[in-house]
Amino acid sequence: MTDHIRIFDTTLRDGEQSPGCSMNLEEKLKVAAQLEALGVDIIEAGFAIASEGDFEAVSAVARQCETAIVASLARAAAGDIDRAWAAVKHARRPRIHTFIATSPLHMRAKLNMTPEQVLEAIARSVGHARSLCEDVEWSAEDATRSDPDYLCRAVEAAIRAGATTINLPDTVGYGTPETYGAMFRDVISRVPDADKAIFSTHCHNDLGLAVANTLAAIMAGARQCEATVNGIGERAGNAAIEEIAMAIRVRHDVLPVRTGIVTTEITRASRLVSGITGMAVQANKAIVGANAFAHESGIHQDGMLKDSSTYEIMTPESVGMGATNLVLGKHSGRAAFRQKLSEMGYDLSDNEFGDAFKRFKDLADAKKQVFDEDIVALVDDEVLRGHDRIQVSEVEVYCGSNGPQRAILTLHIDGEEVTAATRGNGPVDALFHAIRKLVPHDDAVLQLYQVHAVTAGTDAQAEVSVVLAEAGRTVRGTGAHTDTLVASARAYVNALNKLMVKRGKSPLSAAG
Repeated sequence: MTDHIRIFDTTLRDGEQSPGCSMNLEEKLKVAAQLEALGVDIIEAGFAIASEGDFEAVSAVARQCETAIVASLARAAAGDIDRAWAAVKHARRPRIHTFIATSPLHMRAKLNMTPEQVLEAIARSVGHARSLCEDVEWSAEDATRSDPDYLCRAVEAAIRAGATTINLPDTVGYGTPETYGAMFRDVISRVPDADKAIFSTHCHNDLGLAVANTLAAIMAGARQCEATVNGIGERAGNAAIEEIAMAIRVRHDVLPVRTGIVTTEITRASRLVSGITGMAVQANKAIVGANAFAHESGIHQDGMLKDSSTYEIMTPESVGMGATNLVLGKHSGRAAFRQKLSEMGYDLSDNEFGDAFKRFKDLADAKKQVFDEDIVALVDDEVLRGHDRIQVSEVEVYCGSNGPQRAILTLHIDGEEVTAATRGNGPVDALFHAIRKLVPHDDAVLQLYQVHAVTAGTDAQAEVSVVLAEAGRTVRGTGAHTDTLVASARAYVNALNKLMVKRGKSPLSAAG
């Protein structure tokens, strides 16, 4: 059996299904390019039949990718499979990924199908997909709660119909390492012609076991792992690519396998996905968190000074993370700033760099010291969202102990400049009233407004998070600025732009 583990990245599909994690086409292409640089083997670009926007995104990713296999998800229906093929057929290496549930609960409550009807659907859908594409993956949704004997029958039907990859997902994060690994050993040993397919994992993190379950399945014979950058995904998320890759690298003694992941690209990928989705990485997150290589205990610091391996089992450099330092200020030039961006994992176009450098100089004039975290916030907020159709132009707020507070806001909406003056119960309330006046969205509800300082000091940039909900859709927006109210306006407007993507409609119209 080969020791190579294929990494199947589903950040653009399952990851985007995280509440508030919508990406537009340009953002998906940026992520896809970085995933190829990271060295993933397969990119699941989306669910082509979900919407016209999803179809266009899958097609664009398929055309762009040079080395990775590009897959689209499809239900066990001819229409889904045809749509998936239409989206990925332009890829150098296309794949159709079709699925159906195999657990008694899902078959009864969701599909309203008998086990025999599901077996027929597997044979029919996989066969149809294989008639279009040589590379077909089939997934047994809710495999971990399926009857073992029936699961073997389903896998056998999929292989017989032409599936080249068999995915046994822990759809609801129910498995444990022992039971998940045992399931793979059982299926691989019992199913005829199991050696003709690559077996794959797809683990959710509801019990915090997604990565542990993935590694257990690898030890049991799985040779493909489905995961996401930063572990984003439905509910508690998916297995995290960076954790799987580094676990295999660091513990090669007990995991004698390898991946094609370029580990020095991990931090770059993490920051890009975090910046685009607005999903901040928790400080104590393994591998890519701000505290992953931080040491405060005196005992730990003493050990680190003597030999870093006393308390670090990997180096920051091995995952593309350099030490935080203060090397930039208002006198720094373009070359130094470009070098700093490169060290931090950013690869900007000339136009993006020009915009970022101008805003860096403005920030350096406003702050005494510019930290790495400031640059991350600046680039993520200004560059990654520079093409949003609604953008904040000017913010003026009048506040104090004697209310009501007032706000004057100017937005650019599809190139048109519009201004509104409003009052509210506090400056943020007044500002958000102005946004609602300029961009009516009465059905959207503000679920979260959160502020934190990017760095220490009274001149620190504020980073604001906003969550809006509308008709079952949830979007998260973020914004950063040395003025908390400007950051608030940017965060709310960023959420509105994402809401437009979720709606899949024409851009919102400015109020007259």
